[in-house]
Amino acid sequence: MLTTEFIFFACFLIFIVGILLLDMLVIDKEAHEVSMKEAGAWTAVWITLALVFSAFLWFHGDLVHGITNFEQLQAVSAKYATHLKLDPNDFEGGLQMYREHMTISYITGYLIEKVLSVDNLFVMMMIFTSFGVSKKEYQRVLNWGILGAIVMRFIFIFAGAAIIERFEWVLLVFGLFLVYSGVKMYLDRNKQESVDVVNHPVVKILAKMGRVFPDFHGDNFFVRAKKNAAGKIELAEKLNGGKWFITPLFVTVIFIEFSDLIFAFDSIPAIFSVSLDPYVVFFSNIFAILGLRAMFFLLAGIADRFRYLKIGVCVLLVFIGLKLLVHEYVEIDAVWSLVFILAVLAVSIGGSLLVPDKKSAS
Repeated sequence: MLTTEFIFFACFLIFIVGILLLDMLVIDKEAHEVSMKEAGAWTAVWITLALVFSAFLWFHGDLVHGITNFEQLQAVSAKYATHLKLDPNDFEGGLQMYREHMTISYITGYLIEKVLSVDNLFVMMMIFTSFGVSKKEYQRVLNWGILGAIVMRFIFIFAGAAIIERFEWVLLVFGLFLVYSGVKMYLDRNKQESVDVVNHPVVKILAKMGRVFPDFHGDNFFVRAKKNAAGKIELAEKLNGGKWFITPLFVTVIFIEFSDLIFAFDSIPAIFSVSLDPYVVFFSNIFAILGLRAMFFLLAGIADRFRYLKIGVCVLLVFIGLKLLVHEYVEIDAVWSLVFILAVLAVSIGGSLLVPDKKSAS
């Protein structure tokens, strides 16, 4: 089974890397400002890919773990889905039951990641504004940000799964943290958020390195430069003493990665409330992240209209946290979790669009 899991996972990673390379090196090779129409089209593409993968799990999800007999099914179920009632005399029925559980967990995890990502998108917008990044370069920064996010999620998810397997009480810590995050986000929902670029620890660390070029230089992350007699940094070739400096665009990428690192502390525990299977958690995370860039451009122009969405995120965080805290005593079915998430999403978006904004009305 372990060999099968490794082969399937390796194939999945090759597929994802192939898509990203095609997207970055061919489709979006030329830097340009992404229109709402283009963002909408790509959002539809990524959602379609995510749904196609959910169909694969529904019909062939057992291939992920290489389940070929009832003993293997029972072992995987005991590890990741203890609530399933399997009949030793009905292997096919039990297998389909587990496939359905995987699929619902995957879709629920995907939706949780998508909804929670909205708050991260607002932070990204502030970072781009604070650094004065050209809209033409948003795409390049987000591409590299997504690559970094995939690597971090891989580490976080499989390390988290190993920790949970050994210390199950960690789920209670996750639950408390999510409830705290939800309540804090609700209390701070009306605060004006900003990014203090000058005094941020990341910028201070990079400044101490002494290799930060003061200006943007197209879409370059690195340039050769040197300090002149007046102490000013200017471009210079290697033969003239030029050394590698990082540009503000690269600093922006580091900020994006840093924000995703902070964001992962909410999203990873949240998805573990849906499934303890690290593969399902990783698949749902990756497909949600792949569509994050397109969603950024889609929401950038209309983000202010969804004023109740942050409250919806708060409700979801508290719900997921409570679900983790009571999971030993009350098993909330994955289907009902999915229904609740869809309801919160519908109410928060519907309320934002239908209820008049008193501030704008006045």
